[in-house]
Amino acid sequence: MCRFFDVSRSEYYGYVQRIDIVQKIKECQDKYDRTYGYHRVHIWLERQGIHRNPKTILCTMQKYTLLSSVRRKKYRNYGNALHKYPNLLNRDFTSTKPN
Repeated sequence: MCRFFDVSRSEYYGYVQRIDIVQKIKECQDKYDRTYGYHRVHIWLERQGIHRNPKTILCTMQKYTLLSSVRRKKYRNYGNALHKYPNLLNRDFTSTKPN
């Protein structure tokens, strides 16, 4: 088959290995609702017994569009919450004369 498609054996087995990793990454992303980035996917894969460079996992995730969706942080309007203590001392910083 490799001769028919003019592909070397190493290319074929490399492709098979990449497809296995892609399937594992898809499994991880489906399990955790696409909230894991490549760092956490890397840790998850290592716990599964698959050891790869994290940047390789990042490139694979980018190539097959498996990156996590970015969640925005909530906007917090503090308003008067920063000044919640009353001015009990009524400090007056105006000067009556120089020095």
